[in-house]
Amino acid sequence: MDIFDRISANRGPLGSHSHYAHGYFTFPKLEGEIGPHMTFRGRKMLNWSLNNYIGLANHPEVRRVDAEAAAEYGMALPMGARMMSGNSNLHEQLEDELSDFVQKPATCLLNFGYQGVVSIIDALSSRHDVIVYDAESHACIIDGVRLHAGKRFVYRHNDMASLEKQLTAAKRITDENGGGILVITEGVFGMSGNQGDLRGVIALKEKFNFRLFVDDAHGFGTMGATGAGTGEAQDAQDGIDLYFSTFAKSMASIGAFVSGPESVIEYLRYNMRSQIFAKSLPMPLVVGALKRLELLRNHPELRENLWTIVHAIQGGLREKGFNIGTTTSPVTPVLLEGEIPDATQITLDLRENHGIFCSIVVYPVVPKGVIMLRIIPTAMHTLADVQETITAFEAVQDKLSKGLYSKTTAVPEAV
Repeated sequence: MDIFDRISANRGPLGSHSHYAHGYFTFPKLEGEIGPHMTFRGRKMLNWSLNNYIGLANHPEVRRVDAEAAAEYGMALPMGARMMSGNSNLHEQLEDELSDFVQKPATCLLNFGYQGVVSIIDALSSRHDVIVYDAESHACIIDGVRLHAGKRFVYRHNDMASLEKQLTAAKRITDENGGGILVITEGVFGMSGNQGDLRGVIALKEKFNFRLFVDDAHGFGTMGATGAGTGEAQDAQDGIDLYFSTFAKSMASIGAFVSGPESVIEYLRYNMRSQIFAKSLPMPLVVGALKRLELLRNHPELRENLWTIVHAIQGGLREKGFNIGTTTSPVTPVLLEGEIPDATQITLDLRENHGIFCSIVVYPVVPKGVIMLRIIPTAMHTLADVQETITAFEAVQDKLSKGLYSKTTAVPEAV
């Protein structure tokens, strides 16, 4: 069958809905200044869908430094991959400052988080190695594991008994072939808001002699006494062998980094194909990241403001009887019972009648019969925003429980 004919006939689980979803449920266009209140299809919305956790996206110092760096350097410099012609003192300064912040000996900058994780896994593991990873790992981890030529095992989410069982199987293999074991988990899981049980994983190291790689995209900047991440929050940073985070969340930018032992970081620097064959991070992004890291380090009130909103919305939702799972991070899932048609109508109702914009998640990301409204609190939200949202959710829950959404078939008009 012709490849294009096959694609046209089967557009995939999400693409099959694009004829009515595009522009509203998928690929929506939020306009205006980044913040809690933005415009969607000409209407002002209270927005809970941006990972601008500590409010740096429109911080005046960040905007100033971004503009000055763009004017001074342009978006092209440095021109080339870092290994060939794209290195600079500022790139290395940012790496050094990140190392100090996350308490690791060395750091390597990455152009993007997703491709960085895929490339780290690919560079680290040989065909004799075994990868063991959490069942709820992010798609970038799954894609990295798919590239692995050796064995891989998945353990039930945060289940240490399941992990030990998979490690036993992994050790049996590596004892025979001389390979090693790499365990991969996340600091904060982006859908459930659960923290990875880092201390539980680390406790198994002595018995199974593995290395631990942690993706802390949602934990960096939000978790821990200084914002250094989930490892700091759990007093487990020393047990993390490779620590990864992206700039796309708390740093409100583009780029990422991986930190760990000097010898391992040096190896990755020379062997991560997605980095050695890609153009270096543009100078304005590097200068901007330095400013963002400075603000993250020196202004704890930003993180404190975030947690004020987190406690208010999570406590308020629980008080009203909503199921928000077992989140222990800013990520706030609101779990409702219903099917995909219900989810469609809930989204319409929230946006059209209540002016609330939040991400909505359905099967296969969550089990059938579950609708997740995913709330991302930020330091820029207010307690009034929290109360407005809880009131709207109460109205939605009432309609859902009465079966009113299942009797409605309205869909948004195309624009």
